[in-house]
Amino acid sequence: MWFIGALVGGALGGWAGGGIGFAAGAFLGGLVGAGIGMNRGDRLGALEARLAKVELQLAIMRAGGEAPLAEAPESAAPAPQPAVPKPEAAPRAPAVEEPVPEVHVAASPTPAVAPEQAHVPGLWERLMGANLVAKVGVVILFFGIAFLLRYAYERVHVPIELRLTGASLVALGMLVIGWRLRDSKRTYALVLQGGGVGVLYLVIFGAFRLFSLLPAPAAFALLVAVSAASAVLAVLQNSLALASFGAAGGFLAPILASTGRGDHVVLFSYYAVLNAGIFAIAWLRAWRVLNLLGFAFTFAIGWLWGARAYRPELLGSTELFLILFFLMYVGIPILFARQRAVQLKDYVDATLVFGVPVIAFGFQVAMLEPYEYGAAWSALALAVFYVLLASVMYRRAGEGMRLLVESFIALSLAFGTLAIPLAFEGRLTSATWALEGAAVVWVGVRQGRLLPRVFGYLLQFAAGVAFLWDVDKGYGATPILNSFYLGCLFVFLGAFFCAAYLDRNRDRVTQGEGALSIILMIWGALWWYGGGVHELWRHVDPGYRSHAMLVFFAASSFGFSLLARVAHWPAVRWLWLLLYPAIVAQLLRDLAEGHHPFAGIGALAWSAALVSHFWLLGRHENDHRPLAEWLHAAGLWLVALLGSREAGWSIDQLVGGKRVWPCIAWAIVPALVLAAVASPRIAARWPIAKFARGYVVMGGTPIAMFLAAWTVHTNLLKDGDPFPLPFVPLFNPLDIAVGIVFLLLARWLAALPGHGLQDWWARARRFVFALYGAAAFIWVNGTLLRTLHHWAGLPFELEPMLSSRLVQASFSILWTLLAVGMMVVATRRALRPVWLAGAALMAVVVAKLFLVDLSGAGTVERIVSFIGVGLLMLVIGYLSPVPPKEGVTQ
Repeated sequence: MWFIGALVGGALGGWAGGGIGFAAGAFLGGLVGAGIGMNRGDRLGALEARLAKVELQLAIMRAGGEAPLAEAPESAAPAPQPAVPKPEAAPRAPAVEEPVPEVHVAASPTPAVAPEQAHVPGLWERLMGANLVAKVGVVILFFGIAFLLRYAYERVHVPIELRLTGASLVALGMLVIGWRLRDSKRTYALVLQGGGVGVLYLVIFGAFRLFSLLPAPAAFALLVAVSAASAVLAVLQNSLALASFGAAGGFLAPILASTGRGDHVVLFSYYAVLNAGIFAIAWLRAWRVLNLLGFAFTFAIGWLWGARAYRPELLGSTELFLILFFLMYVGIPILFARQRAVQLKDYVDATLVFGVPVIAFGFQVAMLEPYEYGAAWSALALAVFYVLLASVMYRRAGEGMRLLVESFIALSLAFGTLAIPLAFEGRLTSATWALEGAAVVWVGVRQGRLLPRVFGYLLQFAAGVAFLWDVDKGYGATPILNSFYLGCLFVFLGAFFCAAYLDRNRDRVTQGEGALSIILMIWGALWWYGGGVHELWRHVDPGYRSHAMLVFFAASSFGFSLLARVAHWPAVRWLWLLLYPAIVAQLLRDLAEGHHPFAGIGALAWSAALVSHFWLLGRHENDHRPLAEWLHAAGLWLVALLGSREAGWSIDQLVGGKRVWPCIAWAIVPALVLAAVASPRIAARWPIAKFARGYVVMGGTPIAMFLAAWTVHTNLLKDGDPFPLPFVPLFNPLDIAVGIVFLLLARWLAALPGHGLQDWWARARRFVFALYGAAAFIWVNGTLLRTLHHWAGLPFELEPMLSSRLVQASFSILWTLLAVGMMVVATRRALRPVWLAGAALMAVVVAKLFLVDLSGAGTVERIVSFIGVGLLMLVIGYLSPVPPKEGVTQ
């Protein structure tokens, strides 16, 4: 088949790009043809090799006058166990020494030729073997005659009748010689016959079209005769190569002899005759390569002509040929199936069954572009046609061609589905590719054939690329029922069907296709979410848009989880994780715009997101447990964050002042969440009971760190204005909130050792207590500053506060009181580290007195500071001496 590929590629390349195009096309076409030959071509040569070996064995047996294998048991010595002959007991072994060279083959205890051991030629042998000289000679001769005819037409004035007659005689001579050598030199004979048929095609078409030597009726009569003769020769000799070569020559004849000014009616009428010959051969032989060759030539040349010369006024004549070729290549797969159905294998030619309607529909849409509903009516007509064809096939063939009938039904459903959106807008050709690609993959998996499956995969991605290429067209005003969204939906459905079907049939496809199913699933998910987000963006009010998208993602995650069980497709369940990027995006949007979470339809959206979150975690709690623990922790953070923001907004609206009240919610809600996960009663229920570490440790630790940061932030930067309430130290909303945070944090810390953190707690306990004490120290100082602000009228700003003598004196007294308390308690409970901490604080007070307070000479504050601190230090010395070290008594 390589020479046919070179012939086709060279002709098409030369037509499109001149000499360079000819060379490149011939080279690429030869490679394609060689690939086809490896998979499909020349099986007859392998069968001939098997037959030759069998004939050789029979000849050797006849030369010996007996059947050695059959007589071996008689000439063997009698044995007590004749049923177990030893492999080395070969009584005919001396026959190796006889004059007949190969007689030792018969003495082998194994069969001489096994069908599966027949030699299958490789790529190099296919390219260089099987009479390479004859093949190359025919190709060169064919092109030489074509170029000679064209040259003669343009330059030479020798009577063309003589040259055409000579070329015809050469072709007939090739046919006669090839026919006579069909038995002795089969390959050479078939090459000669194929070349002769191609030359006859060329001569007849040239005499008719280029030189006007034949009237149209006579030319087509001769073309019909050559086509019929080629078909008869191929069928009689059972030669796919002859049929293919004759068909390729016939299709190339008008291209090689073209002047660029041809009539499309003549061209397509001629091709109709050629396709009629292929149709007739399909009635007798299941030659798939020939069918594909005719299909490729017909529609490829039709596409080239349409790109160059089609005009809307040619619709009538062109439409008739399109319908004719469509019907022919719908019928050819049916004939192919009839021939192959007996073998119960590969009886559906998926490339033609699904490729013909895809390409024909593409041509139809292009030709009917000026007509508003042309594509819709065409899709509807195809849907009706295929459902009627499936009905007729099932009534006549029954279960014998069930797969073909199912394929026609799938096509009917696909085109029927497309008819509705095409009626709105005419931009869904790419969606057709996605659906047809899914159908091709389905048939390819059922037949176990890789090529149709690869074609179907390519169609999936090509559909998306083509859709994006055409995305700049307008969008329909009707939500959902517009070509853009439905196009996205069809691409999604095609990709998802392929992915699910490959996943369910992993044992019937290659390992790479198993991985491709994940890629197709992701590809389909992109179209599902992209189409949905685009539709919501266009049709939903801006105030509700983002929350509507969150509901869409939540519902999608819910649906994908259900699909995983219904379709027995475990991989798709992971798509529910896309809920979390949508949640993060909505949180960032709310924060950027300053809205409270439940604004608009926020309550509905966040409720849907949280319900989906917990329901999906419960449904998939055994899927990758470390990830599940982090997701549970993230859910805890989400509850704390949403609750804090909504509670803060609600409190602010209730009180009517933007002072300390909203800030309080950011402490109370997270602290209550921490207390809840640490509560034994609540922790005994799902989901905390199942994922206690995820909630208490992984989820609680960031919340505890946030509360610590909140404590520092509020005590340094918030004045604690409780308007409309009066300010009372320690009994105001901010200080009460801080106290609640300290209590609930202590409750959470007490629960940590019970979740596998005993060793960590033993090492970090002192450090945690130190942090706790530091936070308490900041709280007490913050309370002092807020009291001075509200009662003494000091501004709550850092620089004025630190410059105030009253503040510095108050700090000295307060720190000394704290030091006294720490040291007294430490002495009574023998807590040496606490006593040392109190002493360090006392040292800081002393240093502060001399470095800071002493600068305010003559002020009451300085006097109070020094006297007060001095007296307190005396009390400390009396009541709280340093506790001894552990193990030491005083």
